[in-house]
Amino acid sequence: MLTDAPPRKLNLAEFQDSDRITTLDLPHDECLPRIASAIESAMKSEEIAKVRRACAEFLKSASQFYQVPDCSVRVLTARPLRVREQWTTELFGDYNPEAMLIRVWMRTAVRKEITSFGTFLSTLCHEFCHHLDYQKFRFSDSWHTRGFYERAAVLYHHARGTPQKHLFWAPMSSGRWRIDWPRTNRSTP
Repeated sequence: MLTDAPPRKLNLAEFQDSDRITTLDLPHDECLPRIASAIESAMKSEEIAKVRRACAEFLKSASQFYQVPDCSVRVLTARPLRVREQWTTELFGDYNPEAMLIRVWMRTAVRKEITSFGTFLSTLCHEFCHHLDYQKFRFSDSWHTRGFYERAAVLYHHARGTPQKHLFWAPMSSGRWRIDWPRTNRSTP
């Protein structure tokens, strides 16, 4: 994962605020992990309507806890694949702030297989954190900062019921950062 480059002047203060906010309050009950388990079961059934209902319940519960407006979800089949001369990318999910709509894809782009539950839940949490950036933090944009990725990881690990890992970051050019996965995976929670 790679962060966005900081904006030059406009919105730089908000970008820096996003980078500094590295955690989220979490519910003390087991509601989100229970619903995440329901998402996993629904994915095993491969019934898109069941997956969508479970995702909608997850987002509704998370929105209530964070006291933000609900957002909608569309669960779609195979991920879009973008091919260029030098690279290929898949879109795992996205968030439309005007419509307050999250879209997530539950099948891989090439083989059309059901994606792993961990990847799917991580994407859902990531897109919900974009919703929080606009609705809770009132940012004018939702950047991929180190803080953003940290917040998404906190929500994911809570919902998944797994220990939080400390993310290690490596600097890149133009003020960007990437997660140092070897170092992150070597650390113990």
